[in-house]
Amino acid sequence: MSNATAAGAELATRWKVWLFQQILNHNTDSLTERFGITEATAMRREMLDEYRTLIPQVPDIGGRRNPLARTLAMSAWAVALYRVVLRHGGTAQDAGDVLHRYLQTTVRRIPRPLRFQALGHHRARVEKMARRSQQRRYPADWVGQIVDGTGQPFDFGIDWTECGVDKFLRAQGAQEFTPYICALDYVTAEAAGERLTRTKTLSWGCDRCDFRFTHPGAATSTWPPDFPERTCGHPTPDAPQPH
Repeated sequence: MSNATAAGAELATRWKVWLFQQILNHNTDSLTERFGITEATAMRREMLDEYRTLIPQVPDIGGRRNPLARTLAMSAWAVALYRVVLRHGGTAQDAGDVLHRYLQTTVRRIPRPLRFQALGHHRARVEKMARRSQQRRYPADWVGQIVDGTGQPFDFGIDWTECGVDKFLRAQGAQEFTPYICALDYVTAEAAGERLTRTKTLSWGCDRCDFRFTHPGAATSTWPPDFPERTCGHPTPDAPQPH
């Protein structure tokens, strides 16, 4: 690696760490409520250290050419958060609470008339992502197929049979936390004014993540999450654990 390339990589790492630090500084009140100010402050420092080690482990899925690359990169924040919370005696739900509050605060800053454009699932964009995914150029990437909504109670959908976040968290031994990341989809759908229904996710060991979208519509994000996907579309009183 040339000196210029190494310097560029170091600058990019510093930027990513700085951005994560801003998120932790302004969106982790729940840590203070749960652990107290002294311990929460120490935890934030540990999360930054943990995140630094994770940055080079995030797989390449095409960089800026792939709109899902940012989602995958942000999953490293989630892993760092999750690991430190567990280290301090917390739970996956405690870590999920931080993410839930952060995203709710973030999306509510977007003016309501602009939210669907910024957060919603536009069919043309989703179709493009699905077509691109079928090339299977990157093993760590998503793979999905569009679902037509003609004659169905939804406008359109997408079935993801492979998910980059699910793969990354499994590789990091953090698959217990993946359903809490999946639950954030309902936060963005609610803010975008679209209806999202889903009966399966890969994080619960199902064969796919079956997103179905309708706009305009209403989605509800709950805390703690209801996890409607935990039975993989089969009504059963026995809810499995994340696989």
